[in-house]
Formats: sequence, C-alpha cells, structure tokens
Amino acid sequence: MRAIRTRRYRRTAVLLFGLVGGGIQSAAAEQGGWDFEVTPYFFAAGLNGTTGARGIEADVDASFSDIWDALDIGLMGLFLARRGPWTLGFEGIYFKVSDQASKTVSGPFGQVSVKGALDVSASVTVLQPSLWYRVRDDRTIVDLGAGLRYTNLDLDLDVKISTDPGIVFPGGDTNFSGSESWVDLVVGASVIHPISDRWSLLGYADLGGGGSSLTYQIVAGANWTLNDRFTAKTGYRYVYWDYEDDGTVWDITASGPYLGLGIAF
Repeated sequence: MRAIRTRRYRRTAVLLFGLVGGGIQSAAAEQGGWDFEVTPYFFAAGLNGTTGARGIEADVDASFSDIWDALDIGLMGLFLARRGPWTLGFEGIYFKVSDQASKTVSGPFGQVSVKGALDVSASVTVLQPSLWYRVRDDRTIVDLGAGLRYTNLDLDLDVKISTDPGIVFPGGDTNFSGSESWVDLVVGASVIHPISDRWSLLGYADLGGGGSSLTYQIVAGANWTLNDRFTAKTGYRYVYWDYEDDGTVWDITASGPYLGLGIAF
C-alpha cells in the first residue's frame, strides 16, 4: 500500500455534483448518425458502513442531514455517445468524506466504543467505461450493458483521543494514510418508460465484482423533457462497495437524492 501524507479536512457528509444517464434520442440518431448527451446533476448522499486499514476498522455514519453542516465538494460526470442500438459511455466520479468521527473502532486492541475516538477521512475516485445495446426501442426503452469500474480509495485514519485499550496501528502509529485501487467487471440494465409526452420514469441497476467482493448500484427517477435539447432529471441513487484486501476495508453505501439537467447535442 502506497503511503500518502496525513491530511485534515472538515467534518462532513458528501455533496456530489455529477450526472445520471438516461435514454438519448434525436433526429441524428434516427437517421443513423451519432447522438450525444451529458447530464450534470446535484447528488446529495450520505455514507454508511465500515472502513479501515492495517487491521483496524471504524464505522462511518454521515447521514443526509449531516450534509448541510459542513460540505466537501465532489464531481461526477457521464458522457454518452449513441449510434443505432449501441451506446458508448464513460463515467467519472469523485467524492470525499472528511473528519467523520467514528463511534466504534475495532482492531488488535479489541473494540472501543467512544464517539470521536477516531476521525475517518476518505476520498473515492471511480472511472467506468461501458458499452450498451438497446434490446427494446418501443414505448418502453430497455438497454443492457457491461463495463469496467475502476475505484481508487485514499484513506486517512487519525486517532483523536486516548482510550482504554488504546488505539494503535500495527507498528505503533496513531495515524495512518494510504491508497488502494481495484477494477470490477459490472453488468447492468436501464429501463425508461414514458407516462406522458414530457414525463418518463427511469430505472437503472448494475452488479459486479472482481477486484472487490461485490459492488452494485440502483437508481430510480423521473425525467422531464423540456425540449429537444434539455431534460430535467430527479430521483434517488444507492451505491454499494464491499472491498477488503491486505487489511484495507471499504464496506460502504452512498445514497441520496439527485437533481440534474441532461444536455443533448
């Protein structure tokens, strides 16, 4: 594991700015040309689960209400290029949770249940190229696809107060910073069903593994077509990772509402 310098951030949940892909259609696509879409959106997500390093694990519990106390900024973006039934996608995600006080810490020293005994800071970068095929293009649109999900985790664990038993990383350190990365193969499906001329419902799910034991996400939302170029999007997103290797643990869910604007060109 590559060590990186110890950093201090504000205590926070997560605020993400990014996008969720939907079905993209235009005159160019209908005529056999290329059709493109990018959708920036606002994703306010809390984090919940367990993370750790060097055999020491701590809980993370940053609820949706914590988001408004102190914010870190994340970035997310998805680019889609469609021609005929095929769609190429590339998604990039970045988010950070900083100085989240753990309630329970466990390790070689046993278990310590003291709020604020350990601060957890983590930044996560996800890059995912994917390929999709439209299996249904009637009133209801259905796409099936697969991709590679690269995840990079930068983790900081900082002991804040003395406890009994004491929290000490193997080697006698009371602070730890490190980085891990892995790649998962994921498969997924997207369904869009119109309920009026302007409104449609979106459902998306994917599932994968390889570098991690399991990763998946679920999106449920609604799209409002403003005109041929712009589509407003809102809904709820749930993402899960279960990764453990060589003492590093990232067993975390990120979930919350999103609001965005699709831009076709």
